[in-house]
Amino acid sequence: MNAALDKHPEIANLPLEKLLLDLENIPADIQTAVKNNGGGHWNHAFFWSLLRINRGRQPEGALKAAIDETFGSYDAFKDAFATAAKTRFGSGWAWLLVDEKKRLKIVSTPNQDPVFALGAPIVGLDVWEHAYYLKYQNRRPEYVNAFFSVIDWTVVERLYAEAVR
Repeated sequence: MNAALDKHPEIANLPLEKLLLDLENIPADIQTAVKNNGGGHWNHAFFWSLLRINRGRQPEGALKAAIDETFGSYDAFKDAFATAAKTRFGSGWAWLLVDEKKRLKIVSTPNQDPVFALGAPIVGLDVWEHAYYLKYQNRRPEYVNAFFSVIDWTVVERLYAEAVR
């Protein structure tokens, strides 16, 4: 992405999120590089910021209430999120986000496509094969199920609070 941005110094210093939110206005000759490399960087950095052994902790407070209201229960949320992750054809991501109406929504995106146009992400799961193959080989469902034991709900609760403000 940096090499692509070197070709267009007029946008090279813009924040990554702004570049990804405004992809249609990125010069055509570097759009794909910005989307793939910039999106990949942002998605992975976000994903890694959510990881921490949680010892069975579940969401609390306003986030728990929103999950219960939207999905019926934490277990129903887990099932819906896992389905989005397990059924993503090929490589991509599963997301829990807050949409423009301040509601929780589960979506899946292909490849490194930015998720910002769909809402404010608060949980993201990498379902590219590189994320799980060494430990799980082709058993993506096991990887997805294990993810719930390493979500740092404190971070997600903060992201949710910021998104609904």
